[in-house]
Amino acid sequence: MQLPETVEVTTGENPVGSVIWLHGLGADGRDFEPIVPELRLPAELPLRFVFPHAPVRPVTINGGMAMRAWYDILSLDAQGRADAKGVHESTALLEALISREIERGIEADSIVVAGFSQGGAIAINAVLHSKVRLAGLMALSTYIPLPGELDASAGNRELPVFMAHGSFDPMIQMQWGRASAETLVKAGFAVEWHDYPMAHAVCPDEIDDIRAWLLSVFK
Repeated sequence: MQLPETVEVTTGENPVGSVIWLHGLGADGRDFEPIVPELRLPAELPLRFVFPHAPVRPVTINGGMAMRAWYDILSLDAQGRADAKGVHESTALLEALISREIERGIEADSIVVAGFSQGGAIAINAVLHSKVRLAGLMALSTYIPLPGELDASAGNRELPVFMAHGSFDPMIQMQWGRASAETLVKAGFAVEWHDYPMAHAVCPDEIDDIRAWLLSVFK
């Protein structure tokens, strides 16, 4: 499998952990790169942030226009929001990136998978089907993409989960995120939920909360 191109930022020499962070629809791997310095991580916690570029594909809800997308979206309802084939393909890409971090010397339980919107959906799906014990899941303004596959998932359910959403999100209603969080809790995950008075975005208070959560995960 050919790995996706990535943007990488390390916060110090000899990183002790990795955060693989997937962008949203139509963005690219540079979208969240500027957040790394805003996290103000301590020098004694050097991390590698890996921001992959999604493949370019036609997106049905955008009139078939080709753009970076982790999967196609046929419609904005529950049935058409996530193209299962695309979700599975992109989950495999994320799993390959996890394997690469392990090959680079980072233990699986020192790898956080993260994502915003579509990227968060892939991060959730990867955790649900992971064969290794990861450090944590950070899912921002997103949802479970394939809820019908949840019962059959064999992923480790003890890892910490950070979920956040904007209460004014016009793209993915916050109730989708809340419902997904509740579903994960019922499945055995420990979910830390946050919501903020914002749209489909990330805000300073959220960045502060992400920082605190990362410090707790990598303590």
